Amino acid sequence: MTAKVVGNDDERLRAAEGALDEVRDGMKLGLGSGRTAEHFVKALGARVRDGLSVVGVPTSENTARLAGSLGIPLTTLDEQPALDLTVDGADEIDRSFRLIKGGGGALLREKIVAAASAKMVVIVDAGKLVDTLGAFPLPIEVLPFGLGATRIAIESAATRLGLTGDLALRQRDGRTFVTDGGHHIIDASFGRIPDPEALATALSAIPGVMEHGLFLNMASVAIVGRDDGVEKLSR
Repeated sequence: MTAKVVGNDDERLRAAEGALDEVRDGMKLGLGSGRTAEHFVKALGARVRDGLSVVGVPTSENTARLAGSLGIPLTTLDEQPALDLTVDGADEIDRSFRLIKGGGGALLREKIVAAASAKMVVIVDAGKLVDTLGAFPLPIEVLPFGLGATRIAIESAATRLGLTGDLALRQRDGRTFVTDGGHHIIDASFGRIPDPEALATALSAIPGVMEHGLFLNMASVAIVGRDDGVEKLSR
């Protein structure tokens, strides 16, 4: 299966454009991946053409290609290991600023870049703001080696936490999806996740799990696109 991307594109565009207010001249930026992040990168490119001076670290090869085509100067975390700001989308965000990310398949690089940033701003359409995480399948990035054993370990960890649901190896165009890092993704349809922190801890303890799509204690601002404007949430 491939995780489905849903939402209102007008709202995504409003959220992305609203995030430009967080950008200052001279910033080192993490550039997210996915549809909403693409809107932000395009809007940022227009500002760069108007004279804004920034440098970006892309979270995926797709974002790198888009940003490069728009004339946004790019760098790497090796050259700039500390970033001022990352702007990225999310598949879900709750009122405690806990996220599910990875629907586009770039969650490992997204988390590395976000962790290197002083601030993370999340841009979403209104439908992504939820009371409890879990309606969107949780992406779990795994090594191809030992995949069967890793899957069993994920099932066992979920069972201990009272979670059940289908674990589907992500497919795209009739083939097993491969991330930019050469890994696979298991989409875990757990449904409601009442304790994301406990699940994150359990998944991180599994050797074959490279990273999971629970982004906890990372985002400090959420810009929510709505049909009549944007809502800015802070913690």
